[in-house]
Amino acid sequence: MFVGGKAIANMKIKEGFMLRQFGDDYIVVAVGEGSEDFNRLITLNAVGEFIYSTLKEEKSRDELVKAVTDRYEVEPSVAEKDIDTFIVNLRQAGLLDE
Repeated sequence: MFVGGKAIANMKIKEGFMLRQFGDDYIVVAVGEGSEDFNRLITLNAVGEFIYSTLKEEKSRDELVKAVTDRYEVEPSVAEKDIDTFIVNLRQAGLLDE
């Protein structure tokens, strides 16, 4: 399986990032040495927070799709598309270990 032109294997969130809640939104911030190189602000909604938190442990794309469809009332094809977009965004921000 390819997402954003790159093959997908198992992935997880890199060390050095923390999730903070502000009202109904969640913000990803870099901590420690990573904060010197990370100059972005990433905000997530509740579903994004769920996927991000699920990726604290190594997961495959299929495991993410199952987790999202188990938790939310969403068709697998919709979950796959949204997760693929989310993976591309995390990859572009440099947050994924793959």
